[in-house]
Amino acid sequence: MSIILEDVQKSFSGKQVIRNASVTIGAGERVCFFGPSGCGKTTMLRLICGLEQPDKGSIRLPDGLRWSCHFQEDRLLPWYTSAENIALVTKDDPAIWLEQVHLREAWGLYPDELSGGMRRRVSLARALAHESDALVLDEPLRELDAATAKAMLQLIDISINGRTLLLVTHDPSQAEALHCRMIAMPL
Repeated sequence: MSIILEDVQKSFSGKQVIRNASVTIGAGERVCFFGPSGCGKTTMLRLICGLEQPDKGSIRLPDGLRWSCHFQEDRLLPWYTSAENIALVTKDDPAIWLEQVHLREAWGLYPDELSGGMRRRVSLARALAHESDALVLDEPLRELDAATAKAMLQLIDISINGRTLLLVTHDPSQAEALHCRMIAMPL
């Protein structure tokens, strides 16, 4: 079943961020919201995930839709190690996922012991490891060097496994590499 937005509007402090947005995202479709900073890309993801409510319009989601999210902020639990953060969402051995993001040595390290790019990769590993119907990635490759970003794009591509992908990026080449339908913001 599809994710359907009809005439969605959202404002913050009197500034309209999303205006009359209507879009349908099919099950298993790969979609990228792109556009300049401040145009509402992250707000769109937050609306779709139910973290924000629209001021007007409607959002219809399939019953029981399970989300896996990777936000701009890493959102790792600071009192858990890298491995423990990943173990929260999967029965898989966290070492498998840490290896996939080239961080096997970070197994026992806490988030405050990791660089920003390392935290992003642990957070990405956690999102990819989580069994879900839809994968939400908000600028997942920010802070990564070109070679690491390319490797993470390949990992994302093979880890989607038929899930719906909602991606936000400023780099259209990332969306192209993931075979996304591009949706320019504002809609």
